[in-house]
Amino acid sequence: MRRLLVAALAATGLSVLAPVTATAVEADAGDRPAVVEARTIGHSVRGRPIRAWRLGEPGRRRVVLISTMHGNEPHTRGILESLRDGRAIRGVDLWVIPTYNPDGLARGTRRNARGVDLNRNFPFDWADLDGNYESGPRPGSEPETRAVMRFLEGIDPFRVVSFHQPLNGVDTDTKDSRFARRLARALRLPQASLDCGGLCHGTLTMWFNHHFRGAALTVEYGARPARRRMVVEAPRQVLGVLGAHRASRS
Repeated sequence: MRRLLVAALAATGLSVLAPVTATAVEADAGDRPAVVEARTIGHSVRGRPIRAWRLGEPGRRRVVLISTMHGNEPHTRGILESLRDGRAIRGVDLWVIPTYNPDGLARGTRRNARGVDLNRNFPFDWADLDGNYESGPRPGSEPETRAVMRFLEGIDPFRVVSFHQPLNGVDTDTKDSRFARRLARALRLPQASLDCGGLCHGTLTMWFNHHFRGAALTVEYGARPARRRMVVEAPRQVLGVLGAHRASRS
């Protein structure tokens, strides 16, 4: 797997950064019983940390959930933060990255602090795009992109789910369409073919699906989903479709 990532980055003139080491593993999970490990996996253009939280049971099937790749799509963070901040989780080895683009979130913009759409910056089928989908000067040019690539290469998950807004659907035209359909039913979202209007170049899910054994897909909620749906209903639905559950109250 590492050879695949090295080759993908070498083709762009970039190098693979060292994997996250023990010095980057943070023990201050605080009063979050679901958290078994926390890492700062990288930093944004403006130096803000990008944090990943491990929940559940290491050794189980590994899943990664990612949100706020676009800073003007903030609501689905509630799903991941609720999973992180609630009771302990059983039945899955789950990593969550609630805020992938902290600079964009701070500014309320789709793109990062250099004006790059991070979901057009990955080194697979990259194209030189401008405007709202500005793809950067080269594939993998952004520190946020490289941080997530390095993280995913290091843990090699079975599934990746990338949460977005506002298209309201689950992309079932993907590597594991059967799981995508189950997820759509569980989340009560329409099944869809999210082709970006022909501008799906250099996306995270395309890159992951091409280079890894596992499968990645995109989930889109609407522009203003209800808070209860994000922090109560969706976390429970996600755990259910993953075959996981919260630990019983003591």
